[in-house]
Amino acid sequence: LPGMGRHRCPLVWNSRNKHLTHVGCFTLFVVSFELLTGAVRLGQDAVDQSLTFDPLVRYGCALCVFLYLLRFISLLVLPQCVFNVCGLVFFNAFKDHVRLNNSPLLAPFICFRVVTKGDYRKLIVQNVAKNIDTCMRVGLEHFVVEVVTDKSLNLDRNCRVRELVVPAGYRTKSGALFKARALQYCWEEEVNMLRDDDWIVHLDEETLLTENSVRGILNFCSDGQHPFGQGLITYANGKIVNWVTTLADSFRVADDMVFYEILQDYKNNCTVFYTCLSPVAKGKLRFQFRCFHRPLFGWKGSFVVTKAGAEKKVSFDHGSRGSIAEDCYFGMVAYRDGYKFEFIEGEMLEKSPFTFWDFLQQRKRWLQGICLVVHSAELPWRCKIFLAMSFYAWATMPLSLMNFFFAYIMPLPSQPLFDFCVAFVGAVNLYMYIFGVWKSFASRYCRHPFVLLYYTVAAICVIPFNVFIEIVAVLWGLFGRKNQFYVVNKDPVVVHTL
Repeated sequence: LPGMGRHRCPLVWNSRNKHLTHVGCFTLFVVSFELLTGAVRLGQDAVDQSLTFDPLVRYGCALCVFLYLLRFISLLVLPQCVFNVCGLVFFNAFKDHVRLNNSPLLAPFICFRVVTKGDYRKLIVQNVAKNIDTCMRVGLEHFVVEVVTDKSLNLDRNCRVRELVVPAGYRTKSGALFKARALQYCWEEEVNMLRDDDWIVHLDEETLLTENSVRGILNFCSDGQHPFGQGLITYANGKIVNWVTTLADSFRVADDMVFYEILQDYKNNCTVFYTCLSPVAKGKLRFQFRCFHRPLFGWKGSFVVTKAGAEKKVSFDHGSRGSIAEDCYFGMVAYRDGYKFEFIEGEMLEKSPFTFWDFLQQRKRWLQGICLVVHSAELPWRCKIFLAMSFYAWATMPLSLMNFFFAYIMPLPSQPLFDFCVAFVGAVNLYMYIFGVWKSFASRYCRHPFVLLYYTVAAICVIPFNVFIEIVAVLWGLFGRKNQFYVVNKDPVVVHTL
């Protein structure tokens, strides 16, 4: 190709061609999946005479209703899949460089806010220094990194760093807990130093900025049309501690919360059930913010950008119910109050949980927190209907798994439209794993396409592990205590490398 250097990465070509190739592969994958699973039948196989019976006569009314109910549970995730497809097809996910629309010198004041319990001082000090350096390389001048902690970290005095220690006796008006309590403390009159037209970027203690993410934040804040925004986070960065959890998290790069399970009925040769489960964020997140400017399916708690005045009005003071998944609850309240959202270009870097126990605890907390959000009386159903569908699809996953057995011993008559929709869900969610791996690992292994292929296959192989973890998390989350906030360890120093 013209202009391609001798040592040019073989997987690098312009972003438009990358996107067109991705769309072509995606379309071919979905069509092939529909045909190979038998969901779409052509020619003489269009009708299977062996499955043209009356299920009411064969199974009775009660059992027939139960079998169909199990089948239709899989379609709870269909709206989410449609959003994922629209996000991945209609928006270019391969932009290599985010361009600044204005000079960084003209940008408003930005506060990068990190909330921590204060257990990993070395990690926080290192990441704060790295993030400040990234901001300086982009040319950002008007900013500060604010570390909100339960335990004093004694950070070095720096004009770019502000440490806030939340008093042990501090209580909010509604009794907010955990991270929500710390975030609300920042808005107390004697603590807050921000003006209403300043901006806040919420980060987890392990989150690392990239130059692209800083440029995306600058463009978003300078534009000022939307008070809330969110961008993409990838997880396969730096030294990978646990490859299994990292590959399992590859789905999060393409989605925010989807469920999966593939089950094939050998009697009618069609996919009976296929959904995916893993809680953020390229296809669906991008489409819901770009086209609807609403968090229809919720949002995450990191790489969140808010206008100070808007955040202060929405607040994090929503009692214990809004303290487990404080990010999701905050987003739903802002949605209810009529605020607009937008997608932010660029990527931030995080790490997947280092241990299987942390991976399980993380999923359990997400499910419990979203459960409290969905069933909150303060939030109208018009704002949380899509989030509720995702939650109920997640919560009924153990029931959905029963399709694996009933599809063989108690088949139902073939229904072309239903079979097509279920296979579509399966194809989309399987492709999301593949896309997530390539998006996460392409920059690391762009000169080694066979290594990328290996990790793609590996990600598919860890799907059963992911399903098992999600099922355990569902059962534990639904029947366990719902007022606990487990903090995942993200300091690799205290974890043995796997």
